[in-house]
Amino acid sequence: MSQRTKYIVSIAIFIAVLVIDQIIKVNVKTGMFLGERIEITSWFSLVFVENNGMAFGWELWGGKLFLTLFRIVAVSVIGWFIYKEIKRNRPFGYIVCLSLIMAGAAGNIIDCLFYGLIFNTPPYPGVAQFVPFGEGYGDFLYGKVVDMFYFPLIEWDMPNVSYLPYAGEHCVFFSPIFNFADAAISVGIVALILFYYKILNELNK
Repeated sequence: MSQRTKYIVSIAIFIAVLVIDQIIKVNVKTGMFLGERIEITSWFSLVFVENNGMAFGWELWGGKLFLTLFRIVAVSVIGWFIYKEIKRNRPFGYIVCLSLIMAGAAGNIIDCLFYGLIFNTPPYPGVAQFVPFGEGYGDFLYGKVVDMFYFPLIEWDMPNVSYLPYAGEHCVFFSPIFNFADAAISVGIVALILFYYKILNELNK
């Protein structure tokens, strides 16, 4: 496959992930109230939450501003790295994985950059609406990331025995709530590890 084709596919993946991610997020934010849960099946629900953290709602040291700037730098570095790897004629699938990671990271950047400027935050159980640019709930770079996918695949109650961890508590596997951008990052990373570990080992040398 030519380098030109790889560049085109990488850009197409980037745009497609961003568009799909933002369509889902905007529909959730303007169609559900914060904290609302819509059960699709016993193991899959839509749950509208917002967070200041990284993928799956994890937090990062340094605060919101640092996190947003870190994301912007990371996406720029990954984009430059993809360009260099295509020049080195790396495998097509490898480039796809990197493109998914870059697109996923960029998807959450959009939330951070603009959502605070264009959405309001009505009290419960109100649903967010678009507002004139700059009249939203936050400043530039301080928007919150929208998450919605929840897969409680297995749930159980731990026996109320003192020596057991989480004794007497209700436990859930898999509990993080995430979005399409997070999924793109995860798929890209897992596929890299499974199928392109030799290249990753080469990069570490």
